[in-house]
Amino acid sequence: MIVITGATGQLGSQIVDRLLDRVPAETVGVSVRDVTRAAGLAARGVRVRAGDFTEPATLQHAFEGAEKVLVVSAAIRGSGAVTANLAAIDAAHTAGAKRILYTSHQAASRDSLFPAQLTHAATEEHLAGLGVAFTALRNGFYASTLSFAIGTALDTGQLVAPADGPVSWTAHADLAEAAAVALAEDGALDGVTAPLTAPEMLDLEAVAGILSAITGRTVRRVVADDDQWRADAIARGLPAAAADFTLGMYRAARRGEFAVTDPTLQTLIGRRPTSVRSVLEGIAAQG
Repeated sequence: MIVITGATGQLGSQIVDRLLDRVPAETVGVSVRDVTRAAGLAARGVRVRAGDFTEPATLQHAFEGAEKVLVVSAAIRGSGAVTANLAAIDAAHTAGAKRILYTSHQAASRDSLFPAQLTHAATEEHLAGLGVAFTALRNGFYASTLSFAIGTALDTGQLVAPADGPVSWTAHADLAEAAAVALAEDGALDGVTAPLTAPEMLDLEAVAGILSAITGRTVRRVVADDDQWRADAIARGLPAAAADFTLGMYRAARRGEFAVTDPTLQTLIGRRPTSVRSVLEGIAAQG
């Protein structure tokens, strides 16, 4: 059996959908905090069990009989994220999984300026040290993050953010398909993967240009001072910890941490990954 955690989240739900295109539903299980949200999966024949990274005892039942477990990184900030990820990985190991997969990030590093990468690096190190077959899916930077970065730009005509740098923005749908391939096909990906990225690198200046072309209205990139941006974000209601977390993303981008592309994702899914323009057209349509 293949068990996937976080199966009702933005990435996990798409991974399950793509996996069900490849393997019978009765061979797939999901571990979710709220089983009622996975009723649709249960109706399709997927095994649905409750599991919570912050309550490791629940994972024993959720992972029972699993040959492969995909741990979708915990949606937690701070040191609690590492604790949660490791609890899930250890539970998968204890359950006897022959391969453990983890959704990491293209820039996972112990010296990253973006806190999320420290979490991914620590989790990868623990996973690699267990002595079990593993796959650390080094996912490209989620393109959906652009919705936050754009903010009110479509209304104001100004994309205001701290200084940034090129990012290989990558769509959830493409990364979900890659994860499904890794789960369904033995030997497709082993160990720490190459960066699973789309082929383009764009900074927010380029994003503003694409938005202008899409909407027919000029969107101008405005570079904000770090401290001023942080203060303004907090004044708008963003918690201070979240503002600091996000500021780390911009600092890492301008250091070049996300300025990497690789053909592995395209090779794996057998098509050109979703373009940033396509993602931005969806964001603009919603706005």
